[in-house]
Amino acid sequence: MTPDWQLPPGTDRGLWDYVSSDRVAREYDAALAGTPLLDLDLQFADRHFPTPGRLVDLGCGTGRLLVHFARRGFSCLGVDLSPAMLEVVGEKAEREGLAVDRLQANLVELDPLPDAGFDYAACLFSTLGMIHGREDRQRFLAHVRRTLKPGGVFVLPAHSARYRLGWGLGKPGPEPGDRTMPQHRGGAELTLHHYTRNELAGELTAAGFRIREWRPLGLGRSGRLQCPHILPGVRAYGFLVAAE
Repeated sequence: MTPDWQLPPGTDRGLWDYVSSDRVAREYDAALAGTPLLDLDLQFADRHFPTPGRLVDLGCGTGRLLVHFARRGFSCLGVDLSPAMLEVVGEKAEREGLAVDRLQANLVELDPLPDAGFDYAACLFSTLGMIHGREDRQRFLAHVRRTLKPGGVFVLPAHSARYRLGWGLGKPGPEPGDRTMPQHRGGAELTLHHYTRNELAGELTAAGFRIREWRPLGLGRSGRLQCPHILPGVRAYGFLVAAE
């Protein structure tokens, strides 16, 4: 067992247990089947990634975004800390005869990625919030900005810190905005950072991004927030953001 002091930067015990689990990777797709965000974030990405280009999926999981865009003719690279997740990505791509590159790497240590090497970047399913510590989340965003070409587009979702005038699900974590929750498949508790709109906008702006669309999300079957212009910062469960 890797001791806590040897965990990669931006990784706590819960996240390390998560990315080290073969079981999590093998059961991931079945566990998320039917989740409204699976369709909403792909539709959102389709709109902001309109023409084939070079796409990097950061924290790619089992590769649903990669497979989707590889089918459309994009040149795709999936990056994840979990070797088991990347193995599933390779199996999916092979079954469909798709070319999908993979890189096992920590999201706060992306120096191997080239400067201005990508037209598009994505970090789905609140993976940004799973990075432990504000400074490491800022390091990650700086890497994303560095690897995008001028005018490149970055798509990401985030959980809202003000959902229902509270902090969302879970218990307070080690930093303001952090919430901890049990892992359903064992392992230490996961910590997920929940953002206010101003906080996330400020972090993206500081990294050199300009926000082009901010879409509030609800918890209903459609995943869409009804009457989104009425107090979205309080009522939204989360946000989908496109920045360039």
